[in-house]
Amino acid sequence: MKFISTRGQAPELTFEEAMLTGLARDGGLYVPAEIPTMSEDEIAALSGLSYEETAFRVMWPFVSESFSEEEFRGCIARAYEGFGHVARAPLKQLAPNHFLLELFHGPTLAFKDFAMQLIGQLFQVALKRRGETVTIVGATSGDTGSAAIEAFRGLDAVNVFIFFPHGRVSEVQRRQMTTPQDANVHALALDGDFDDCQARVKDMFNDFDFRDGVKLAGVNSINFARVLAQVVYYFSAAVSLGAPGRKISFTVPTGNFGDIFAGYIAKQMGLPIDQLVVATNQNDILHRCLSGQGYYKGDTIPSISPSMDIQVSSNFERALFYAYGQDGAAVAQLMDELKSGGFDVSQGAMQALSETYASGRCSEDETMSTIRSQLANSGELLCPHSAVGAKVAEERRDAATPMVTLATAHPAKFPAAVEDASGVHPPLPPRMADLYDRSERVTRIGNDLATIEDHIRKTIAN
Repeated sequence: MKFISTRGQAPELTFEEAMLTGLARDGGLYVPAEIPTMSEDEIAALSGLSYEETAFRVMWPFVSESFSEEEFRGCIARAYEGFGHVARAPLKQLAPNHFLLELFHGPTLAFKDFAMQLIGQLFQVALKRRGETVTIVGATSGDTGSAAIEAFRGLDAVNVFIFFPHGRVSEVQRRQMTTPQDANVHALALDGDFDDCQARVKDMFNDFDFRDGVKLAGVNSINFARVLAQVVYYFSAAVSLGAPGRKISFTVPTGNFGDIFAGYIAKQMGLPIDQLVVATNQNDILHRCLSGQGYYKGDTIPSISPSMDIQVSSNFERALFYAYGQDGAAVAQLMDELKSGGFDVSQGAMQALSETYASGRCSEDETMSTIRSQLANSGELLCPHSAVGAKVAEERRDAATPMVTLATAHPAKFPAAVEDASGVHPPLPPRMADLYDRSERVTRIGNDLATIEDHIRKTIAN
């Protein structure tokens, strides 16, 4: 299987090459040249299987030319052995035909662990085989960074630099990034917001001298391997609720669009998904765009669901690529217009998007209210992001079709907001009970590309 750039001007790569490359050299994002499909019988056969076996069967067509079956099964086993629930991604019922998919049982208590733990194992196998080392850079609004550091810490073939917006992540999120003591992982607090962090990472990839000199690799959701790992829990959840015999809908709280784009891939593979609902907080650029108002950046407003405080949604480029009939030139033009503030979506592309995605918005007050009401009505204590999803799901769901809301983080990652809303202080799991006592390692850095690149070069040299 080959992977192509959303902007149409980069060479086709294998899965392994695309994984290690991250961002295409034309600035685009890699997607499979063709999306493999699973038959109804193959999907039905997933019923009752372990999460690991489901993961192997769903992902194998994408990776079979890059890894042996033994290598890939080993990577999957190691990736998920440290999760705190044997089902890995268990379902809970919130209301009649409304279910919560718990994606927070990994080592950093967020859905990012599903992809990051696996990609860490895949990197290790691929780099060992190649005899190479790489420098991984990533931007985070809170959860990706801690998941990346946890996945790659201690690996001698990898140096990891994670940028997070100074003062704009929760204390738990920050400490998960700054307390690991392994010499190969580095947390950098950038003066700016998440979009600034993400922009500097893209700038580094587009600086080819720097990129080649430090052997840059990326593990943000721009890396298709991340998206692919997230496809699996759509299958595991849907089959548990009766697929392929009936359709299932999903609501995804998202800012960077990677998690819901994984649902699009699952649907294209043959999973009978009815609705894919994008749930946004007050930073609602995705909802506005999907409502026909164009994609125009505004100010990022800090919220109690900080992982969604985003104006430039990287993975939306992948959605646009398919909405524009895989026209790389058209996507490249839109991304150029985005640099000047935004763009309108053509009528044909809007039609394609509306046939695939629905959307909704949740205010701060509605988020707080949903945390309270869900605790009272279902006994589930939700993190603010999951509450955004649950509120929008209730508005959009059809009573005849099961709706699954993705619970993207453990409430203990956002204790202040959850306690303010519910009166309940969510405790950390026992394995993290000493998090607030651990010493921190963090570098505060300015929002300047040259300064950042110089810091990375000097750190690697030492």
